Amino acid sequence: MIFSDLVAKPDAAPSQYVRDGVVCIRQLFTPNEIDHIRQVFTDQVESSIELGHNDNVASDDILAEYPRFIHPHRHPETEAGRTAHRYLIDQRLVKMAESLIGDVYGAQTMFYFKPPSARGQAMHQDNWFLKAHPETCLAAWVAIDDTDAANGGLILVPGSHKQEVLCHEDSDPTVSFSKNTVRIPEGMTRVQSELKAGDVLFFHGSMVHGSLPNTTTDRFRRSLIFHYVPRTSKEVAEWYMPLIDPRNSGETRIGAAALGGPCGEAWSADEAAFAPSAVAA
Repeated sequence: MIFSDLVAKPDAAPSQYVRDGVVCIRQLFTPNEIDHIRQVFTDQVESSIELGHNDNVASDDILAEYPRFIHPHRHPETEAGRTAHRYLIDQRLVKMAESLIGDVYGAQTMFYFKPPSARGQAMHQDNWFLKAHPETCLAAWVAIDDTDAANGGLILVPGSHKQEVLCHEDSDPTVSFSKNTVRIPEGMTRVQSELKAGDVLFFHGSMVHGSLPNTTTDRFRRSLIFHYVPRTSKEVAEWYMPLIDPRNSGETRIGAAALGGPCGEAWSADEAAFAPSAVAA
């Protein structure tokens, strides 16, 4: 399989999502929208890293200068926060998400800068962290820059969404800022994404994915990322609440998922790294 096999028109997306667990919709956002998003978030991080997540990287690591933002929509006092919230409930994203998993709540916003020389993020599954149940979560990964292998574009394992949550192993710290990884399921292969700014990847919460370092000298790999959960969800990890209702922008809560799970205590230990106290003030 090559990446072009994962590209679809909106009307063909649901069947492809069932088969592969991932679908790329080209140019869902306009160049003007992408330019604005890029500028807003770059201005924010270059003026203050207060929205940055504490990934415990060394002070001389480029990711200390350009930390990823997690839940920026919870900071309406900033333009970045207002922008994240606006696009979380944008009907282009919501309607596509709902064509794949039914009616949704918004659970998370994120922004990654991934400047030149930055390490990647080891292979993982999003629902390890969100713990949406009884279904799973859905990611909408918006490319803010053109992305490919050179600047650390996303790598996906189509079909891996049919696996259960996989248990973690230690990652290679020379290539990943995150400390844990999962093995590629037997018989499955990695596919390197190739995106233009404005393209959006939608993928299943059990989809194994990650990225390698940005090896370029002059290209960022910025991305604006959203997670949705079905409105039928009974529970999700506490950190993702309150959920956002895209119908009225209101906040709501469902049951809080317990720690632990099929991987035992190790899952609980991993969860601690994503607790509210790990978020920079």
